[in-house]
Amino acid sequence: MSLVRRATPEDAEELLRLRQVMIDSVFAVGSRPGAGAGSDTDTGTSSDTGSGSGSDTGSDTSWHAESLATVRRRLAEPEGSFVAFVVDHPERPDGLAALVAGSLEYRIGRAGNPHGRVGCVFSVATDPDQRRKGYARAAMEALLDWFREHGAGSVDLNASVEAEPLYASLGFVRKADPSMRLNL
Repeated sequence: MSLVRRATPEDAEELLRLRQVMIDSVFAVGSRPGAGAGSDTDTGTSSDTGSGSGSDTGSDTSWHAESLATVRRRLAEPEGSFVAFVVDHPERPDGLAALVAGSLEYRIGRAGNPHGRVGCVFSVATDPDQRRKGYARAAMEALLDWFREHGAGSVDLNASVEAEPLYASLGFVRKADPSMRLNL
């Protein structure tokens, strides 16, 4: 039996907690940008080696309450474009040890991906006390299988230097990317 399972609406609070672990690790006080735990297209970094959590760093978690209903709704959509895979925490019955989340997007096709389906990984996080156990890898493999089953021609993520070996071992390669962002 696999440790990895698809997240359900009941996991929403823990998903937000682990996303905060990732955000706090990526933007840890005194660390360089890009260091930390998680994968986040929103923040522009990805890793599974950092430390920290919302409760440990005094980070801003005020957005959790507003986000909770949306996360629950999106997790309840069995055929939706958003998916998360999780590993239950072995010592906390209602907790999660790891999270991998992503979405399937449509972009106009191109050579190598004529149908334009692209997977986007945007949150990879492992609880600090559960790292180095292969949970992120196992959850990532489940997400990659889901992308394949749904016809994705490629998968994008932003990786920190610390996480690059994990992603490279799964077949990801660095690319020159002139990405820009406008926050609305």
